[in-house]
Amino acid sequence: MSTINLLFRKEYPINDKIKVVIPTVGQILDNEDEYYSLVTMWTAMPIDMMVQLDDIGLDFTKINDWQLFMLLFGVIKETDNSLLFGDLDLSSFEKAINPVNNEIILVDPNSDIRIDRALHGQIATVLRKINHIEKNNRKPANEDAREFMIERARQKQKRQRGRAIDSQLEKLIIALVNTSEFSYGYEDVEGLTIYQFNQSLRQIIRKIDYDNRMHGIYAGTVNAKELSQDDLTWLINK
Repeated sequence: MSTINLLFRKEYPINDKIKVVIPTVGQILDNEDEYYSLVTMWTAMPIDMMVQLDDIGLDFTKINDWQLFMLLFGVIKETDNSLLFGDLDLSSFEKAINPVNNEIILVDPNSDIRIDRALHGQIATVLRKINHIEKNNRKPANEDAREFMIERARQKQKRQRGRAIDSQLEKLIIALVNTSEFSYGYEDVEGLTIYQFNQSLRQIIRKIDYDNRMHGIYAGTVNAKELSQDDLTWLINK
């Protein structure tokens, strides 16, 4: 995939039949749980769902992200995906075998639109960039480490069970609007795409970190010689 430029886009074409929508902050606020749940399923790596996989007898180190996606697709296809893909209807997609390589793919028999592992990877990459999600490629060093990771994740889920889930996006909006580096008011934020909002958040955090480092240098509490070139600029490099 070529360089993904999203700053002024409302959508990003994957091919001539599938596009990824870049919704506004206001659109997501109206459907926050559903939107982020779908994004999670489309971008999930096996390590992200190690507990759920363990509960059904699957070792998360033995499957890949495409196989995980295929397990989740039954739920995905029954959910409204319009905030991710516009008018693309996923409800009629069915599993099929690609005769070229005998791999499982998804096919819409009505339109002959196909989603294979490579295309899913492209979609996931765009969704991660839009929503500022890092791809989790960690692997446990051995079986003991794998079991420890699962148990720790399971305990974390138990602690969170039953807790009220507040809007994380709303908290970020409030924080940014009340930050001097952010020039938008509440009404203005609604019209930003979620990518523009996420990039603004990322840039402001970096600028504040940079300012603190510079204050430390001037105060003599930070040694400039120990900083990298990347630490000496407040601009996002990637």
